[in-house]
Amino acid sequence: MYMDLLSPSERKTALSMNGEKLQKGAVLSRALVRTTLSRYTDFKVDPGSFEFKKNKFGKPEILWQSDDSKMEWPLHFNISHTSSLIACGITMDTPIGIDIEEKKRKTAKNILSLARRYFTPSEVDYLAKIPDPDAQQKEFIKLWTLKEAYVKALGRGFSGAPFNKFSIELAAKTGIRISVAPKVFKDSDSTCDCLSENWQFALAELNSSHYMAVCIEDDSRSSGSGNGRLPIGLKVWKTVPFLEDTLVSGTEAVTIIS
Repeated sequence: MYMDLLSPSERKTALSMNGEKLQKGAVLSRALVRTTLSRYTDFKVDPGSFEFKKNKFGKPEILWQSDDSKMEWPLHFNISHTSSLIACGITMDTPIGIDIEEKKRKTAKNILSLARRYFTPSEVDYLAKIPDPDAQQKEFIKLWTLKEAYVKALGRGFSGAPFNKFSIELAAKTGIRISVAPKVFKDSDSTCDCLSENWQFALAELNSSHYMAVCIEDDSRSSGSGNGRLPIGLKVWKTVPFLEDTLVSGTEAVTIIS
C-alpha cells in the first residue's frame, strides 16, 4: 500500500537499505511525508503526486511544477527518525527543523568527551556542572536534539553548520532538572555566515521515551512585531498513514519541556 505512493527513486532507495526493518522504515517515512503534506493541502494534492528536490546540502524540499493544474502551497517540512519512531514536521511560510532522539540513547564514549568534540566550551561547562551521570546524559541529548533541529532548519545539516560554531543555552530552574527557554547564540569567532539567532525552539518529551526538538524561524523580527517572540503553535499527532490520525497534544503522550 505505502510502496505505491513512492516515486521510482524513493522505492529504489528504500529497497537498497540493508535489511527488511530498515527498508520498511524508509518506505513508512516517505509515506508519512507524502500523506501529511497532502493533509495540509486539504487533500487537493494526492500523496503520490508530490515531487521533491534537494538543496545543495541535501535537505529535501517540495518541487512544485509550474502548471495550471496544481496550486502551490507555502509548505515546509522536515523529518527525523529513530529505530522506533518517525517524526515529520510541517510548517506554513517558514523553514522548519525537527529532531528526535531516544532518551536512553547509548553513547560509545564518555558524555563530556563527546561534548568536548562536538559542542562549544560554554555547553561543555554547562554539562560538566551536572554531577549526576544520568541527568548529564539527558541534558546532553536535549542539547544535541536542539542543535540538530537548528542546523536542519537552516537547511545546512551538520557539515554545513558544525555544532561547535554555535551555542544553545538552556536556562535552568531549580538546578538541572527543568530546562527552559532554549536560545541559540553564534560564537564570536565563527566563520560560518549561515548562522543566525532569529529562531524559536520547542522541546518536548514523547511517550516518556524520546526527546523532540522543533526549530522554526522567529517571524516576530521580520514582521516588525513589537510584542516579542510569537509562540510556536505546536500540535502533535500520532499517525499511521491511512490507519490512525490522533491529536495527542495536551495528553500524557506529549510533555512540553520548553
